[in-house]
Amino acid sequence: MTRQKNQTATWSESNPVFSEHIALMTETSWEVCNKIGGIYAVLSTKARQLKEQFGDTLVFIGPDVWSQDNPSPYFKEKKSILKSASTKLKLPWGITIRTGRWDIPGAPQVILVNPGQTSAHIDKVYGEMWEKYGVDSLHAYGDYDESCEFAVASAIVIKALADHLKIEERKVVAHFDEWTTGMGLLYTQQAMPEAATIFTTHATSIGRSICGNGKPLYEYFHNYNGDQMAAELNMQSKHSLEKAAAHAADCFTTVSEVTARECEQLLAIRPQVVTPNGFEPDFVPKTTKYNKLRKDGRQRLLGVASALTGKKYDDNTFMVATSGRHEYRNKGLDLFLDSIVRMEEQLPESSEALAFILVPGWVKEPSGSLLMTLDFEGNDNSAPDFLTHRLFNEDSDEVCVRIRELRATGKLNKVRVIYVPSYLDGHDGIINIAYYDLLAAFDLTLFPSYYEPWGYTPLESTAFGVPTVTTDKAGFGQWVLDNFKNGLRQCGVYVVSREDSNYFESRDAIATASADYYNASPVARSEARHAAFLTAEKADWQYFIKYYDEAFATALRRASERAK
Repeated sequence: MTRQKNQTATWSESNPVFSEHIALMTETSWEVCNKIGGIYAVLSTKARQLKEQFGDTLVFIGPDVWSQDNPSPYFKEKKSILKSASTKLKLPWGITIRTGRWDIPGAPQVILVNPGQTSAHIDKVYGEMWEKYGVDSLHAYGDYDESCEFAVASAIVIKALADHLKIEERKVVAHFDEWTTGMGLLYTQQAMPEAATIFTTHATSIGRSICGNGKPLYEYFHNYNGDQMAAELNMQSKHSLEKAAAHAADCFTTVSEVTARECEQLLAIRPQVVTPNGFEPDFVPKTTKYNKLRKDGRQRLLGVASALTGKKYDDNTFMVATSGRHEYRNKGLDLFLDSIVRMEEQLPESSEALAFILVPGWVKEPSGSLLMTLDFEGNDNSAPDFLTHRLFNEDSDEVCVRIRELRATGKLNKVRVIYVPSYLDGHDGIINIAYYDLLAAFDLTLFPSYYEPWGYTPLESTAFGVPTVTTDKAGFGQWVLDNFKNGLRQCGVYVVSREDSNYFESRDAIATASADYYNASPVARSEARHAAFLTAEKADWQYFIKYYDEAFATALRRASERAK
């Protein structure tokens, strides 16, 4: 858990080409200072390495979705940075910004953007993007308009910031993440034609949609046409925007070889650079604090489990978990539950274990009955069950439905499943411990994803010394197979094969690995935890940041060629 000294300490010393050619480096994402999913982990953990290279040339740009009553816990406002840009930038359409620093290792500069009345002008932008890039915004619905308004407003801010700082266009690198900011990249190329642009897709919108609709992605992979599937699944707007941004960018990147092949098939373009996701070791506490977090986390989880089940659990009770986005099939929540059932069948009769599903759902409120059992204030007369929080859609939530089915058929007795459908930000009302502070409490994690471009959850698990099981359909799982001997004791990670037709074989492999680890000796478990730490060290951003350097160089070169 000790960070090795980075030998490329300063941008100017390590990258003389960049110091000469880059005066402003921006990266725009919905998840800057706004923790939603895995992209937040990408940006927040790589920020320190980028800051060490680029200093305050680096500026992250995110949405200003906060208010005085609900301030961002990650953003520290500072109006004086960027030459007081927050008050001096000349911005149209009622766009406003706040400047400050992101409260993470490296403390990079941040601009939060409020699009103002951009919505009144967005149709004109859509028309221009249709004429120039073929982006079909006619079929837009859901979060498309909001995403594009933020993206366009961010592009306008980047242009105004460069003007304010008197920076030449050719010395600007503008990086945009995911289809949600793709319109910003296209707008930037129109407004700042000499700036270098980078577009990263962390998962193609159409690939995710194919899987989410229950279609087999892998057996028919080479027969899929992205445009055709977008029309079939009503994804024309998001898909056409993502495809246009990928083709227009000076450098198109994605996070794994798994997703690179997907882009080649569904977006009709191979990324110029694959930029695997690393981790920032400073997020992992040192030994004394780590041990305390593990002890406190276990105590809290065991207390919640006792309150829900009416049983007293020993301090050494085996605890397994899964977490991530609420995508029942894509994230393998179905396979997790079925693997737990099969694992239970392989355990001795006297066994007791706990399986936690830490996946945000449509939360209504903390469970009142659980609060009363925990001696907190509560006003619910119903008996505690497997839920820590009540949901608005308990009758249709796929995890709830499946757990009730299994319990009704006499399953899940030796291994009790507890569903925590709330973001673990430390203020959920039940657990009240942030996810990273809770992670060390578990003995094993399972992430049996069917669709997983990278897989931060298993990487985070290994970084916190918790052995994990994942699949070869996750970019992280494939990276492990390419670089280590597969197995919990060998590298802290066991990678299972997942295909369209081997669901039950995958289930049995996960269940057997979990049962074997349950029965493993303390020495074997200690070896697996140590191996997990060692594997995570190899995914330190200090080793992976070189791929971003390659992307920056590619973007600068191609932008120069494009300008000529």
